Amino acid sequence: MASAAPDCGKPTQEQPHSNAVYNPPADLEAVPKEEATAANSKRELTVSTRPRLRPCSFRQIEMGLEKMRERGAVCGDWTIIGENRKPFKGKYQGCGIAEPVKIRTMSDVLLSQLAVMDCETAITLKTWLENTAKPTFADKGGGLKGLRLSGHYACKTQNNQPRGRLSEHARGRAVDISSFILMDGTVITVRDGWANKETNEVMRELHDGACGLFGTVLGPEADRYHAGHFHFDTARRRSGSYCR
Repeated sequence: MASAAPDCGKPTQEQPHSNAVYNPPADLEAVPKEEATAANSKRELTVSTRPRLRPCSFRQIEMGLEKMRERGAVCGDWTIIGENRKPFKGKYQGCGIAEPVKIRTMSDVLLSQLAVMDCETAITLKTWLENTAKPTFADKGGGLKGLRLSGHYACKTQNNQPRGRLSEHARGRAVDISSFILMDGTVITVRDGWANKETNEVMRELHDGACGLFGTVLGPEADRYHAGHFHFDTARRRSGSYCR
C-alpha cells in the first residue's frame, strides 16, 4: 500500500526523450496568414496554465495539524490537551469567550477539572508549568502530577462582590490553583504550604515565577479572598504586571 506521507525527497531525474518530427502532407491546404493569426489569438484566450503542486512543506504542516487534532491538542500546542468550544456569552455584559478551549492536561500535568479559558491563558499557564512549577517539584515526591483548580471561567464580579468590577474569570483569562499533587500522592495546598516553614519557600518560588508572566498574580498575602489559592490571570495593564 502506498504511504500517505508526502515524499519530500529529491525529485527523480526525468528520462531524456527525443523530439518527434512532424512533416505535413504536401496536399495540406495552407491557411491565410490573417486567419492563422486570429485563430492563434482565440486559442491563447482559452489556454489555462496548469496549477503548480503545493510545496512539500505545506503538506507536512497539514499532516502535522491533523495529527494534533487526533491527539486532542489545542491552541496550536502539542502539550495542551483538550477540546475547542464554540464562542459563548454569559448572563452579564462582558462575560464570555470568543475562542474558548476546555483543557484537561497540559505539559503532562493533569488538571483536577476541565478548565475553560482562552488560548492566551492556556499557553501562559503551560509556560509557567514548564519554567517554574515542574522544575520546583522536580526533586520532591517524584515530581508534579496534577493541579487542583478552584476556579476557571465563571461569569462573576471580582471576589463575587455585588456591583463589583467584572472578574477576569468572566473573560476566560484566569485560573485559581488551590493545591499541587505530586507523583507519590502527596498533596500540598496553597493555604497550608504557605504557612508551613518546610514548604513556604516552594510556594514563594511558584508565586514569584508567575509574576511578570501573568498580568495578575495574587497569593495568600494579597487579601482574605486569596488566602487559600493562587490567582493567575492574563489581564494587561499599562502599569505592568501586578503581583501580591
